[in-house]
Amino acid sequence: MTKKRKRQEDFQKVKLKVGKKKPKLENATDTTFKTKAIHIPEQLKEDGVLPTQNRKLNIKDLLSQMHHYSPGVKHNALTGLKDLLSQYPFVIYAHLSNIISEVAAVFTDKDSGVRGAAVHLLQFLASKIRAEQIAPFFPLVSAHLSSAMTHISEGIQEDSLKVLDVLLEAYPALLTDRSSILLKNFVELISHQQLSKRLKSREKLSWMLSVNPSRRITSQQWRLNVLTRLKKFLQAVVDGSSEIEDEGLQEQKDSLHSVRNPIYISWKLHANNQQHIQLFENGGLRPKINSSFRLRSLASVMDSAEKGLSSAENLKGFIEIIIPLLIECWIEASPAQSAPILGNLLESESQHLMQQVLSIIHLLWKLTKRHDETYKMELWLRMNYLVDFKHHFMRHFPYSLQETVKHKKKDSCKGNKYCVTSSNSVDHLLLNLTLCDIMVSLASTSTLQMDSGWLDMIRKYVTDTLQDGSKLNSKQVNRLLGVTWRLMQIQQNKVATEPLIKAVYTLYQQRNLLFPVRTLLLKFFSRVYQKEDLRTQRIRSRSKVLSRWLAGLPQQLALLGLRNPELSNQLIDIIHSAASRSNKELLQSLQATAARIYDPLEGTLVLLPAEAQRRLVQLVYFLPCLPASLLACLSRCCIMGRMSSELAATLIGILRMRSSFAGWKCQVQDNSVNDVDYFSFLFSTLIGFSREELTSLQGIRGKPHISQTQLSPVRLYLTDLDQFLHHWAVTEVICHSLSTIPSQSQCFDILQTGICKYLVGLVVIPDSTAGSVLCAINKLLDQACILSETLHKFLASCCYSLLYFLLTLDKEDAEHLQKRDMLWGSCISALALLPRLLRLMLQSLQVSRICREELPVVAQLLRLLMQHGQLRSHMITNEFLVQQIIKDIMTLKSGEVQEQWLTDLHYCFNIYLASHPQGPGPMNAVY
Repeated sequence: MTKKRKRQEDFQKVKLKVGKKKPKLENATDTTFKTKAIHIPEQLKEDGVLPTQNRKLNIKDLLSQMHHYSPGVKHNALTGLKDLLSQYPFVIYAHLSNIISEVAAVFTDKDSGVRGAAVHLLQFLASKIRAEQIAPFFPLVSAHLSSAMTHISEGIQEDSLKVLDVLLEAYPALLTDRSSILLKNFVELISHQQLSKRLKSREKLSWMLSVNPSRRITSQQWRLNVLTRLKKFLQAVVDGSSEIEDEGLQEQKDSLHSVRNPIYISWKLHANNQQHIQLFENGGLRPKINSSFRLRSLASVMDSAEKGLSSAENLKGFIEIIIPLLIECWIEASPAQSAPILGNLLESESQHLMQQVLSIIHLLWKLTKRHDETYKMELWLRMNYLVDFKHHFMRHFPYSLQETVKHKKKDSCKGNKYCVTSSNSVDHLLLNLTLCDIMVSLASTSTLQMDSGWLDMIRKYVTDTLQDGSKLNSKQVNRLLGVTWRLMQIQQNKVATEPLIKAVYTLYQQRNLLFPVRTLLLKFFSRVYQKEDLRTQRIRSRSKVLSRWLAGLPQQLALLGLRNPELSNQLIDIIHSAASRSNKELLQSLQATAARIYDPLEGTLVLLPAEAQRRLVQLVYFLPCLPASLLACLSRCCIMGRMSSELAATLIGILRMRSSFAGWKCQVQDNSVNDVDYFSFLFSTLIGFSREELTSLQGIRGKPHISQTQLSPVRLYLTDLDQFLHHWAVTEVICHSLSTIPSQSQCFDILQTGICKYLVGLVVIPDSTAGSVLCAINKLLDQACILSETLHKFLASCCYSLLYFLLTLDKEDAEHLQKRDMLWGSCISALALLPRLLRLMLQSLQVSRICREELPVVAQLLRLLMQHGQLRSHMITNEFLVQQIIKDIMTLKSGEVQEQWLTDLHYCFNIYLASHPQGPGPMNAVY
């Protein structure tokens, strides 16, 4: 077989038959496949954790766009971020760290629009984020702010002041914690270090004002902007320091009206050993420790750079840098020797700049007073800056704004945006007063001779300002009074201080003064009076003006009324302070005005709130004399209910201490309270109604105001529950006062005479009055007291009328049900103490005169009287009367079906009286 043949045998071709399928190859690939749908609904949903704004961008998207190179994208991201946070405030707290870091980073952005949007967003965030929430991130914010303030770009520096405004408004305490860095930034904004050979000799660096012609605004305008923020920053430092004491009166920590924690004592509980009185030093006020030793604060262990202005060394260093710069600014802005050109923008800017310069110095002076060695600091300030201040500040003193602007027509100002009117101008008075405050702080009693020249200028200006009659606001008056007080401390003789006090009194006499102004003046006079009163009697020289002011306070209090309760409180405090010191002029004026102050209808006492009423009641103790007319007013004040029963009890106690029955071992004031007038006060207060009111009640008839019965000539006028409870509380105090009078029998005779004269014969008597009379009788009655027949009959009628009223009360009448225990107790006690009173009441029960509806009430009364343990023996004594009453009742009810109340009456009579049980027994009546 040839080779070709063999090759053909190896690769034989398969022959396919027609109609047959081609067989599958052994190595054939299966290409069939199946498909199924994939559902991804969760991926199509919006992210629920991160909400989006109107452009469908969430917080992460917006924050990532803050790093974009395009200013437009960053601006849109900031505005979008504000919109998102406005709609979803909770996002702020979830991403606070990222938001703060990204927003602070654009403080130094090159584009002004981006920086403006960042300021608006920061302002929005400040209203939403509290100080304790942003505190962990504030060092980062402060670092970016410091970077912006020291940036080479003028626009970034200008916008950094806007950021500073937002932070000062929202987080002043956090910002002032980094004062050491920010103060240096303020200095660098308006000045630069002076390069000279002195640097090589390692002397102190000197600074000089810088001028930048490339700024959009003038150098003076730029300095004004910077100094305005520096003033706000220093004000925040001063406000955050609790140790600073202001020379003015508005911010005084230890003023007359400091918050106190009084101790309220109930002498009744104390007398019964139910209340322990614990006294505290300083009466709850913050104590002042007069010691040369001080505890070291935590700030003392910090580095001096971290202390900021709390360190005396750092404060001196900053003063040495800033004061020369401020003097340079003053020199640029101050008027020249010749008259300046008035009415242009430069003049207005100059006045603003001068005001900021003085305000900054004034705040620095305040900061120097919080250090331990204040006297040394004042000497250092005087030695270094008094000469410059006298030369530059006092050179053109006093300063005034252009008056010609006021006469310009309004039309001429409409077209000129730089036209400055008096309403927009600087307060030149405040400028001059700030200068005065700075200068007088450098003077003292020891330097009076050397400083007499410029001190006389200041004294004349202050006096003229106080006396010119112009309307001053509270800020001006506070600064004015602070300077006045300092001048009075420098020269303390009467020749120098009396004109100043007289000038302040001239301002005080102006009408329609604002309330803050009036308050400041009151505090000033009070402070002067207390300072004067501290002097020993040997060297004391009372100011006539001050005495006149004190004498006018009670009349002002009476005229003020309810128009200004806060001002009334201040007047009361000052009057109380002077009265407790026995000031003769004030006590005479208070005595003359007392009838108007304590008038029961329109007096100051009944118009003011409870706390002021308490202080006015205490003033009664200091009145030189208490005439009958004043006691009548005080009695009406006690019973009218326009002051509390506790306060009425206090007033009654004060009058008892002023009377001759107080038991003083030493002699009290002669004729301060007449005995007859005192008894008249007690009786009028006990009755609870005036003669005119009792007369008007006689014409009232029928329910629901009158409770009457046919068996008693006395009808009861039903008082309101509040009036009844008030009257009853006062009655208990009156009874206590009556019981303390040594001669009880004479006191009882006086009470008996008053009742017979003013109450016996009246047809209608208030229920509280009837109960009070019985309560007083029970309190004063003893074996030596003899009751008249007239009083016996009157009390018997009152008892039956009260008992009838109590037994006929409806269970639904909740108001009158609360009177039941008090009235029932006073009636039973009187019947138990006076057997004849019980007999007269039983004799008056002539059932033949009453209607059938009243019979069950009489039966119930008899049953309760027989069941009462205290009355058992007296009822046995009057067994015949009781038996006769029961027979009369049986006669009226004869021929009728016996009712249950009649059966109960028979049972009680047989149990308690017919068998004559021995002893009163423990059973008491419950009705």
